[in-house]
Amino acid sequence: MDKTRYLQHIQFDGSLKPNVDTLRALHRAHMLTVPFENLSIHSGERIQLNDEWLFDKIVTRRRGGFCYELNGLFGWLLRELGFRVEMLSARVARSDGGVGPEFDHMVLRVDLDEPWLVDVGFGDSYLEPLRLNERGEQTDPAGKFRIIEWGGGLGMQGRVDDQFTTQHVFTLTPHPLSDYEGMCHYHQTSPDSPFTRKIACSKATLDGRVTVSANRLIITDKDAREEHELRDEIEMHNALKKFFGITLP
Repeated sequence: MDKTRYLQHIQFDGSLKPNVDTLRALHRAHMLTVPFENLSIHSGERIQLNDEWLFDKIVTRRRGGFCYELNGLFGWLLRELGFRVEMLSARVARSDGGVGPEFDHMVLRVDLDEPWLVDVGFGDSYLEPLRLNERGEQTDPAGKFRIIEWGGGLGMQGRVDDQFTTQHVFTLTPHPLSDYEGMCHYHQTSPDSPFTRKIACSKATLDGRVTVSANRLIITDKDAREEHELRDEIEMHNALKKFFGITLP
């Protein structure tokens, strides 16, 4: 782990003491810099769940990724900085009220004076970590969220249109990165995976979010929303370069 290069990439120059202020600042910096994207899947690049490959892709090649990549690498950085980090299996909520399989998503638990839920790999989500033991509403720069009891585990909910909606559920059982390889393979190869159906690239901004989804460019800024059609591959590549700094072959 070349911590200096990683921190330069996410434009972080704050304190590196392993405390909650540092954790919040690192999480926010990561969300504002590294996009959530599935471009590898649509360009024929096989995603590999090992630390060196993830560092090369995200830091050296200045790309993004999905949950296993982003949280996997961010967890490594946090451990190198002295944080206690565990990888947790999460199941993404479906529109029919059910949830996906185990290892459908990865979140991180970071233990300081109290435990924190960390997730830089879910796309449009909280900019700063959530208190894992808090069951009330938690206000974040990106909105309002809360942790709930769910079956034998926990759920994370976000507030949409004045109503909380479950985004994913998870247990507190720690897992190594290798346990996610099966679902990582599924999500990059199965026609039933949401990641194989269309291109997606999204990153938080100070006041909203910028997203490429299929052939649409969507920019939100507080209460404003702009949507533009990307008419061909050239416009798609130009949008990825302009808003995310990504150049694909």
